[in-house]
Amino acid sequence: MAAVVAQSQFIFGVRAGVKNGLCFFDEQTVVFPSGNNCICYNTVQRSQRFISGSEKSQGLRALALSANRRYLAVSECGEKACITVLDLQHEQGRRRKVLTAGDLPVQEFVCMAFSPDSKYLIGQAGSPEWTLIFWLWEKHKILATVKTTNSNNPVTQVSFNPYNNMQLCVSGSGVFKLFRYSEGALRQSSFAKVESVNFLCHAWMSEERVITGTDTGRLLVFESGDLRKEISVPSKAAQGQSDSPAVPRITAILSYSKGFACSLGPGTVCLFEKTEEDSYRKSREVQIPPCRNDLTPAECQEIDTMCISPAEETLAISTDRGQLYSVSLSSVDMSKEEQLHFEFLSQPFHSKSITGLSVCIRKPLVATSSLDRSVRIWNYETKVLELYKEFQEEAHSVALHPTGLFILVGFSDKLRLMNLVIDDIRTVKEFTVRSCQECAFSHGGHLFAAVSGNIIHIYSVTSFENILNLKGHNGKVSQWSLDDSRLVSCGMGGAVYEWNTQTGKRVSESVLKSCSYTGVAFSSDCKTILAVGTDLTLKEIQDCQVLREVPPDEVAHTALAVSRSGRVVFTGNSSGTIRAIKYPLPIQKEWIMYQAHCGPVTKMAITYDEQFLLTVSEDGCLLVWTIIDKEGRGHRSNMQIVHTEEILVTKSDLEEKSMLELKMRLEELQMESEYQLRLRDMNHNEKLKELSDKFTQQIETLTTTQQVCCWSMEKRDRETQKNSTETAIKHSKELKDLELSCNQKLIVEHEKYQDLQQKYERMQKEYEMQLKSAEEKKNQALEDLTQQCESKLQEKTQLLAQCQEDAQQQIQMFEEIIKQTEEDEEEMIRDIQIKYEKKLHTEKEINTNLKGENGIMNRKFYSLQRQIDDRCTDITKLKQERQRLLELIHSLESDIEDLKRQISGHERTGLDKVDNTISGLKKKNQELEKLKFVLEFQLSELKKQTEPQQDNIKEKRERIRQVFTLFRSIIFENTH
Repeated sequence: MAAVVAQSQFIFGVRAGVKNGLCFFDEQTVVFPSGNNCICYNTVQRSQRFISGSEKSQGLRALALSANRRYLAVSECGEKACITVLDLQHEQGRRRKVLTAGDLPVQEFVCMAFSPDSKYLIGQAGSPEWTLIFWLWEKHKILATVKTTNSNNPVTQVSFNPYNNMQLCVSGSGVFKLFRYSEGALRQSSFAKVESVNFLCHAWMSEERVITGTDTGRLLVFESGDLRKEISVPSKAAQGQSDSPAVPRITAILSYSKGFACSLGPGTVCLFEKTEEDSYRKSREVQIPPCRNDLTPAECQEIDTMCISPAEETLAISTDRGQLYSVSLSSVDMSKEEQLHFEFLSQPFHSKSITGLSVCIRKPLVATSSLDRSVRIWNYETKVLELYKEFQEEAHSVALHPTGLFILVGFSDKLRLMNLVIDDIRTVKEFTVRSCQECAFSHGGHLFAAVSGNIIHIYSVTSFENILNLKGHNGKVSQWSLDDSRLVSCGMGGAVYEWNTQTGKRVSESVLKSCSYTGVAFSSDCKTILAVGTDLTLKEIQDCQVLREVPPDEVAHTALAVSRSGRVVFTGNSSGTIRAIKYPLPIQKEWIMYQAHCGPVTKMAITYDEQFLLTVSEDGCLLVWTIIDKEGRGHRSNMQIVHTEEILVTKSDLEEKSMLELKMRLEELQMESEYQLRLRDMNHNEKLKELSDKFTQQIETLTTTQQVCCWSMEKRDRETQKNSTETAIKHSKELKDLELSCNQKLIVEHEKYQDLQQKYERMQKEYEMQLKSAEEKKNQALEDLTQQCESKLQEKTQLLAQCQEDAQQQIQMFEEIIKQTEEDEEEMIRDIQIKYEKKLHTEKEINTNLKGENGIMNRKFYSLQRQIDDRCTDITKLKQERQRLLELIHSLESDIEDLKRQISGHERTGLDKVDNTISGLKKKNQELEKLKFVLEFQLSELKKQTEPQQDNIKEKRERIRQVFTLFRSIIFENTH
């Protein structure tokens, strides 16, 4: 297994076409499908939790969230359709149950729903059976099944009655049925005639009421399964929007406590509130905001799914173009009169297949191009979309400059070199490279290669000059060597070429016509080439030969990426899975497999610090993996990459931004001054009001006292008519004194008021003068700041020029060093060449001597061979002689037998005859002794001359000795 593994960390993209593909787990977390995974996305922390699909899954088909928001049912396609129930409260989404249809031939479940108490689950099987299955899912028990429709009328949605566990609704094209579970079976409880109506969605509003939406823009209300009424929906054409279709499709309906929400055509959601007359009226309309250009209007997106948060504070939607939006439904936001608009729930994603992927060195950026005509720049560390731009045509390839400031984008008519500025992607230069399916910058950033037909063009980034044209095959540029001296390419014709980028010559090639290569890369040491293709194997190529192959599997590899540490190779295949294969490549099938995408992997890349693996696919998703070891620690790289934060800004944008900041500062100062003036005016007005109230109260008190006095005097006059004139004069005098004192107090207070009024006017004039002086100071400060910025700009310009001069000097110095190094290397090469030439001459002389000695040895060998042949002839003769002697011995033995018989028969024969016979035998014995001596001498000579045949001679000699021994014994017996 590989010592380095990958762990999925973040994914950019949403898989469209999944039924009920968006739901709220809690107030801050949503669940949606992406690739071959389910993602739990926290909108506040901007973090994701992955729930991988099954190992042999062919993709997700539908989702369903339980009423208690704990369990998630996932429908997956495969060899046998199944539904997996996941526990979302578990950190990794632990699988609780895997439900199947038993013996029923089900290929997929198109929609599902949990019961209100989360104990039961229904799943609608697809064509051709269209069987509805009712599970007690915790016990994996099928309670009932029923056929809901035929192949001509597909079902689009199933649901439980939120107030009754045993009642459920099925809707589709010409289908609206209510079923009730009782006595172990599902029985239809309504028979509405809706053959001509195509229901796209429905929602329960009460225990008996269901609202449905059709493809003709109608909202129909059913009570107990019978059609009661239709809610009028104002069309966009009636509102003056003639460019929109007059009959919008209602693709999604969602009920909540205040009413319901429904999609009213592309990009629009209408909110309906319940009225006192038990009806519904349209309250608000929410729209998807328009994009920054008119190439792909956001209003053209059809809404697939709607969901609302548990507290009903947020409404979220998913569209058929793989985008997620949300809007706040709080009372504050709803009370505003302006038009409500959706905002991106996360960020805008690709909506079609991704064709290009590239990373840079100096910034944590990754660029992607897609068939949706857009190029996007992502930050894989902060997990945000930095930049994106849409074009008039499809982008086929993309390449980021190592600095992260420039980008190459290949189109069908030309190749564009563009700048990544602060808020835009702007074209710098256009090259006449048509249908550029692949492009790549060199590691140094001074060159780039681009493919057009069967030619690979190499351009200079500084001079835009076409340096080389490499002609070979319809190839793909995959990787430059570390020193940018070589380039490797592969083609659909089964060829892998290695090029010298300085001479333009082909260094090596490997052709296998039975395989169409789809990906190629250098190994970590750039000594070998790794390639994948349609023959399902991963090959390692060196010097035009295939060194080793990883055995094939069921699916073909479509892309690969090699770590710079040389420990692991990552490959992506046509089913969307990722494999980590250890390097050097194993002989057996040893790898780690990860569920990633739901379509073929198109591109893969590893960041230069080897911390992240990036993969893209035809499903439009960008997946970020963290590279770790088996113990879960982050992978440590020998390369120390320092990411920069500099960005490109044009002079006009910078001036505009500076002026905008200064204007904002001026407005802030004016607002602050006005605020201070208003505060002081309010304080003065409060003081004046307090004084006025105080004096008014005193006047009222005095007036009341005067009235009391008058009343008392009148009373005394009525009671005592006999009062004297002196008393009346006294009282009148007192009254006059009181009036005089009150008038004096009023005059004094009026004078104080006049003084305060004059003081207020003086203060107002002073503040106006201060405001004027502050404005003059502000203008002066603005001029000083402008001069300071200009001086700094001039200093930076001078510093830049000086840095350029220093860089030029350093370049000259480095060129001189390189030249000197080359001369030293050439001298060293010459010395080595002379040394090895001398050694070669010596070896040649030794080789000549050895050849002479070899000739002498050959002649000796031939002479020895002749001697051996002669000895073999002698041996043959001796064998013949031995055969003759054996025959002689045999004849002698027969003579001895005859003699024995004669001796036994003629025992009485005379001694003379016996003596004559014995003497004859003794003579023969002597002759045999002489013959033995001769034979032994010849054998000794043969033994000396023919050593290899010594064993045979010994054997023959031993046999001759045995013969002579036998013969002696016979002679001895005869003589005695």
